[in-house]
Amino acid sequence: MDAHGSGRSSVMDSLRACTMGGMRVDKEELKRKITMPEYLRRAIRDAIESKDAAGNRHFDSSAAAEPCECPMVVFINPNSGGRHGPKLKSRLQELMGEEQVFDLQSVRPHVFVQYGLGCLEKMAELGDSCAQETREKLRVVVAGGDGTVGWVLGCLGELHKQGREPVPPTAIIPLGTGNDLSRSFSWGGSFPFFWKSAIKRTLDKASKGPTCRLDSWNVSISMSAEEVVDPPHSLKLVEERSLDSGVQIEGQLPEKLSCYEGVFYNYFSIGMDAQVAYGFHHLRNEKPHLAKGPISNKLIYSGYSCTQGWFFTPCISDPSLRGLKNIVRMYVKKANCSEWELVLIPASARSIVALNLNNYASGRNPWGHLKPEYLEKRGFVEAHVDDGLIEIFGLKHGWHASMVMTELISAIHIAQGAAIRFEFRGGEWKEAFLQMDGEPWKQPMSKDYSTFVEIKKVPFQSVMINGD
Repeated sequence: MDAHGSGRSSVMDSLRACTMGGMRVDKEELKRKITMPEYLRRAIRDAIESKDAAGNRHFDSSAAAEPCECPMVVFINPNSGGRHGPKLKSRLQELMGEEQVFDLQSVRPHVFVQYGLGCLEKMAELGDSCAQETREKLRVVVAGGDGTVGWVLGCLGELHKQGREPVPPTAIIPLGTGNDLSRSFSWGGSFPFFWKSAIKRTLDKASKGPTCRLDSWNVSISMSAEEVVDPPHSLKLVEERSLDSGVQIEGQLPEKLSCYEGVFYNYFSIGMDAQVAYGFHHLRNEKPHLAKGPISNKLIYSGYSCTQGWFFTPCISDPSLRGLKNIVRMYVKKANCSEWELVLIPASARSIVALNLNNYASGRNPWGHLKPEYLEKRGFVEAHVDDGLIEIFGLKHGWHASMVMTELISAIHIAQGAAIRFEFRGGEWKEAFLQMDGEPWKQPMSKDYSTFVEIKKVPFQSVMINGD
């Protein structure tokens, strides 16, 4: 599929979402179905505002006789989706109680998890059956891009760690640029044209759609004692962690380490694609007037990437001279195997991508739909978002990446595994470029010591709602 075909596909998806969504959804019926009793809405609001899960006990709970059929809360990033954000927020508030729509600029998802859900749980412990049923049936909708969805999923994941089951399943209203998480669970690749009626259908689907599972992956970075400048939102400085044993270290290990951790749901990448993304990210921050929506973002990104060595260096020199094999060693643990295996990085690879979803870069599938005989020959299995495995592929340069994205050729299939370890060997390179789920950063590298990146599956899965 070429770039024009991909654009037409997004348009047709949006039109289908509005014209083939089944019977008309009645606004008042939907509102009754998803709106919590007023006393619960007020209790949750007060618990969040006071940051006290005990909340205010002065509400009359006599209205609690009948909980709503499918209680729902929505997290919205009003900065996503260009001009649609504020209007969408108002529309959502029309379709359910205002207190059930959370603006992420004022209510962070971890605050809702700690105090909002905590309030329902405490009320249930005190014998409030309506609060208990609401907590058990609750569903979440995220209106935003992939980064916003990942943020909310990460906060909901804390419920697993705290033993606070069940974890509410999540649906998506796509407001981002790529929306690959949304595409993977059939919520569409773009914000619909006829959005007022489409939002009603989305909430109706979210109230009754089947649930499914999604793997997520923990990234641990161990480096010599220095800090990453301006790390992305998803990467946090943590206490020093010990490295997984059983792998030979190529370079030297420093006495004191700086350690970072983060989680991704879609992809982690190293190399030139991350470098281009890093440059575009800073260009957009310096000149925000240039990028006001998904389409302008894509146009500017394409133009910016064409000015980088990602495209033009291969025309003037041997790309293998800039290949990642010069600075990276990669080890993989295969399925049902406890041993690390050294995997050779192709000499021509200037980007390495570890991919969790079947959608990447606005709905492309660079891993491809591989034939059974090829899978068997390479020792691979068919890729799924909940199989506990991650696919690792390489891109040679911008021209190769462009042909992969238009599905004219395949990416370089490198490996498939249950865990990955990268060692960046000290040398002349002073920095590398990394990104996960669209958040790029510049990774400092020591001349004397190695930097290690380990990717392992998070031990629990996120619960998603399928939009089909």
